[in-house]
Amino acid sequence: MDLTKILAITGKPGLYKMITQTKNGLVVESLVDGKKFTAFSHEKISTLEEISIYTEGEDKPLKEVFKAIYDMQEGKEAINHKSDAGELKDFFEKAIPDYDKENVYVSDIKKVINWYNILQTNDMIDFTEEEEEKKEERIEGKDTGENEDIPEATNKQEKD
Repeated sequence: MDLTKILAITGKPGLYKMITQTKNGLVVESLVDGKKFTAFSHEKISTLEEISIYTEGEDKPLKEVFKAIYDMQEGKEAINHKSDAGELKDFFEKAIPDYDKENVYVSDIKKVINWYNILQTNDMIDFTEEEEEKKEERIEGKDTGENEDIPEATNKQEKD
C-alpha cells in the first residue's frame, strides 16, 4: 500500500489523491466525492506516509496502524468514526494497545478511523505487496549475508 500520494489537507475533511504538481501547488482528487481542485502551496498538506501515532515506545507509522486495524477487522471496515468517544478509544486500544493515551486525542482517533474507512471503501488497502517484499528481503538477506563473508575473507588474504 503506497501512502505517498494520499494526502491529508488541514482544514479540509477526508483524503485526497495527488494527481499532478503545478506551479502554485498540487492538483488533487477527493477520495470521498471524486472532485478535483488545486491545493495551494500555502496550505498544510501531509502525505499519509509522513504521519505516525504516538505510542509508549517509538512512534508507529500510519501504515502500521492501518495494518493493525485491517488485521483486527479481518479486512473489513472499522467502526464509524462518529461513534462515541468511549467506543472509539476501546476500538483503537484493541488495534494499538500501546498507543499513548495522553498524547493521542479522540479527534486523532476519529481521523485515523475515518481515513482507514475511506481507503477501505476505495479498495486502496492492500498489504499483499508488503508481505511478499518481506519474504523476498528475508531470502535476499540470507544470500547477502553469505556473499558478504566471502569478499571479506578474500580482502584479508589480499592485504596479507
